Amino acid sequence: KIFIMNTPFLANTTMYPFGIDVDYAEGVYIFDKDGKKYYDLIAGIAVSNLGHKHPHIHKNLTAQINKHLHVMVYGEYHQSVQEKLAIKLNEFLPESLNCLYVVNSGTEANEAAIKLAKRATKKSRIISFKGAYHGSTHGSLSVSANEEKKYAFRPLLPDVFHLPFNDINALDFIDDRVAGVIIEPIQGDAGVRIPSAEFMKKLRMICDKYCILLIADEIQTGMGRTGTMFAFEHFDIVPDVLTIGKAFGGGMPIGGLVTSQKLMSLFTHNPKLGHITTFGGHPVCCASALAGLEVIQNEKLIDSVEKKGIQFEKRLSHPLIKEIRRKGLFFAIELQSPEMVQKVVEGCKKKGVLSFWFLSCPESFRIAPPLTISNDEIIDSCQLIIDVMDRIS
Repeated sequence: KIFIMNTPFLANTTMYPFGIDVDYAEGVYIFDKDGKKYYDLIAGIAVSNLGHKHPHIHKNLTAQINKHLHVMVYGEYHQSVQEKLAIKLNEFLPESLNCLYVVNSGTEANEAAIKLAKRATKKSRIISFKGAYHGSTHGSLSVSANEEKKYAFRPLLPDVFHLPFNDINALDFIDDRVAGVIIEPIQGDAGVRIPSAEFMKKLRMICDKYCILLIADEIQTGMGRTGTMFAFEHFDIVPDVLTIGKAFGGGMPIGGLVTSQKLMSLFTHNPKLGHITTFGGHPVCCASALAGLEVIQNEKLIDSVEKKGIQFEKRLSHPLIKEIRRKGLFFAIELQSPEMVQKVVEGCKKKGVLSFWFLSCPESFRIAPPLTISNDEIIDSCQLIIDVMDRIS
């Protein structure tokens, strides 16, 4: 059965969307227009890390709306909320990542990062990894790996090479012709693939050797999702460029390119306006992002992420599950087949639990709940998932 949107004037992204008629959302729940309550265990694909309608975010959004909305393209006017956001984000980052360029989304941040690598090094070659997902715009799609999603839009950017992920010997392909290496420190769409520390450290060493910019795409893994503020912290390395989005906005659309003041200054000359954006740094989105960082810091949410992840993993024990890949509250639950995944995800939706698929890992389904989820909510939602699996097996 093909699901048709309520109005023919809205674009569909697929012939088979998930199809929940949303009324409102609060905490870890989404409510449909029939009054049915769903556990939101995907958080808008790792976006709503602080749950829905957090009072601090709601308060700060309202205050900024009462002041002003858009007033000028990014960078031309001084807007205090942008400055406060940059200062607050800097508190979570190593010293070398001290300059924020605020954009509209994660994929735009990746586009800017690719441009910066070429501008800084005067080289063109970009290295990415098999299994990678970096977005759907032209450049981001070029460095993503899923050919099924790419073939209809070729030719894409030239001089892009994809190496095997977590293959330490494959890194020897990288040489002085490379401008930048873009990597998800923990791959998301590939099904939560976690590299070894040795792989990540060798990658950092090679980038240093050949003066290559190492770009960490933390759009999905940032803001505490994996049990540290950013996933690169698990590997004791620091990237040259960090891209963020999704949960960075506290539920509002925003992205960010983070690097050093020295590198970022390259966008200001030769040519001037080397990267520009009309709505990047929108004051309402910045107010939400600032409030979200304050919540993470003041409520010490990251301290409990790994404990909650362990709680989930213990309770999701079932013969249908072949493997659980996890870091913090970032899960891939691998089953016996894509058909089994379909049955479990649809069955969970009927029971009031929202999980979701991976684009590039059909034999697994994803869980990425709000970091604010309580132990009781973990217990209850996991039992509902097990009940679905019991009926299927």
